[in-house]
Amino acid sequence: MRIFTLLTICLFLAACQQEAEAPSSPPPAADAPETAAAPAPAETDLLGGILASQPEAAQARYDQRNPRETLEFFGIEPGMTVVEALPGGGWYSKILMPYLGGEGTLVGVDYAGDMWSKFGFFDDEFIEAKKTWPEEWTAEAQDWGNDDAASVSAFVFGAMPSDMAGTADAVLFVRAMHNLARFESDGGFLTQALADAHSVLKPGGVVGIVQHHARDEMPDDWADGSRGYLKQGYVVEQMEKAGFEYIGSSDLNSNDKDQPGENDIVWRLPPTLMNAQENEELKQQMMAIGESNRMTLKFRKPEA
Repeated sequence: MRIFTLLTICLFLAACQQEAEAPSSPPPAADAPETAAAPAPAETDLLGGILASQPEAAQARYDQRNPRETLEFFGIEPGMTVVEALPGGGWYSKILMPYLGGEGTLVGVDYAGDMWSKFGFFDDEFIEAKKTWPEEWTAEAQDWGNDDAASVSAFVFGAMPSDMAGTADAVLFVRAMHNLARFESDGGFLTQALADAHSVLKPGGVVGIVQHHARDEMPDDWADGSRGYLKQGYVVEQMEKAGFEYIGSSDLNSNDKDQPGENDIVWRLPPTLMNAQENEELKQQMMAIGESNRMTLKFRKPEA
């Protein structure tokens, strides 16, 4: 049981999305006629300019997290209302807020309050403090934007404000489903989260999922979320059960080098590198694999 306690700690920390990132170069500006000045980067490629403006620590993950391609696959556009599950330290939030712009809205969502005790290592003080997470996250996120950034708000799964129903264009679960699935049989947390996602979306709204991907041949009890991985068939089944239509998938976040065995957990890989921080040889082996193999799935709430 001890390894599960340790891996759960890493899972929670990883969910906070506060990992280090590396620089990537912005795309070149389009050629312009000799008689006219080239358009400003913000005019030609808003998302590219935002990505290029992120800290080097954030950009370090671009080649493995593919934020441009992922957001484009999900159809995220300026002016939308987007709900982000488990936004943590804001890795994606800090991209979304300026991209959605002043006419857009970003809504952060955290775990239900009674889910925190399931981890087994959070004390009463921490759990009590979680009761004010929506207010605290909203206040913190407001400092991540600029003068034309999206407005922000927050709630926790199982306590969605009724006036938010039918207001969102998209809900994003980026590496955010494994704990919900892990504790599904002890509180129905995944079922509640997907019910909230369905309720908050407008008809025709999209759910975008990026999730550590377990191979089909792995045992079902291994791929229950406790090791970070879920099977694609399970995710599709749960989404369809919640009333969503499966639109399609992309391999843009896949990584064939990630081939975990039955004793492996996702947090052995970067950026967590569990058990490898003091072992340089093992660390280099994990770095050579890179971040986890991830499914990228798109769903839609039916129009009627």
